[in-house]
Amino acid sequence: MAEKTIHLKRTSLYASGASPVNMIQAIFYNEDMLIYDLEDSVPAVEKDAARFLVYNMVKNHRPKDKYVCIRVNGIYSEYLEEDLQAAVRANPDCIRIPKVEYAREVQDISRRIAAIEEKIGLEVGKIELICNIESYMGVINAMEIAHSDPRVVAMAVSAEDLTASLKAQRTKKGLEVFYARNAVLMACRSAGIDALDIVFSDINDKEGLEEDTALAKNLGFDGKTCIHPRQIDTVNSFFTPSMKEIKYALRVLQAVEEGKKQHKGAVTLDGGMIDKPMELRALTTLAQAKAAGIRTEGMVI
Repeated sequence: MAEKTIHLKRTSLYASGASPVNMIQAIFYNEDMLIYDLEDSVPAVEKDAARFLVYNMVKNHRPKDKYVCIRVNGIYSEYLEEDLQAAVRANPDCIRIPKVEYAREVQDISRRIAAIEEKIGLEVGKIELICNIESYMGVINAMEIAHSDPRVVAMAVSAEDLTASLKAQRTKKGLEVFYARNAVLMACRSAGIDALDIVFSDINDKEGLEEDTALAKNLGFDGKTCIHPRQIDTVNSFFTPSMKEIKYALRVLQAVEEGKKQHKGAVTLDGGMIDKPMELRALTTLAQAKAAGIRTEGMVI
């Protein structure tokens, strides 16, 4: 398998493969992950044209400052084989699989991708996978899906299809998907992969977006899918460490390092004990800052 590079996934934005205008415009927004879509946003009569457009966009006009992804059609769709052939040959960072419910589905797609990679001379394992969890069965099997294949680097919760599968009503507060968000999040943490939160559907409710994104960050998510470009900067700001958080993380790691030099069994900072989880959170904060382009070397703390 290819060696993996960690990519920031604070924000994800879909661009319809049926709209050349949307695909071009999406390059100029500030999302970390740009997803060229072959699934829901593309009518059946335009599937072939969209596949051709997305292939050429990713292959020949790929934005260099984004994590580039292609969402293929459903696992049991008549379009999937042609989607995979085109997507792998376009060589994106990632392929996003919709409506995943079982680990075996991911493993089957990974094998099919590997066969194409080998055939065209691409390093096997180079292309990563993100699994969209969009049903109650996907939530039930989230742990197995998260551990299903080395290509899997993230799972994303999709609230609209999920609530439909539950026969639940979709609300702004999102209590109907609160368990699902946590179940997917814990599965991601168990597998050491990123967890991506649900969309906030009301593009005109900035206060609601801020409240929902704050909840996602506090729960432990790594990012959130945006339904509209105007949401991107708000969501990015929540998943980017503040200077206060960065400086505190540096102080924690400095205290840990000094404790090791002095062979101390217990280390304190500001009168409180520093335990292993605090050290891990500090390391995560600095990794997020680095990925966001924030330099911490030589920072006064």
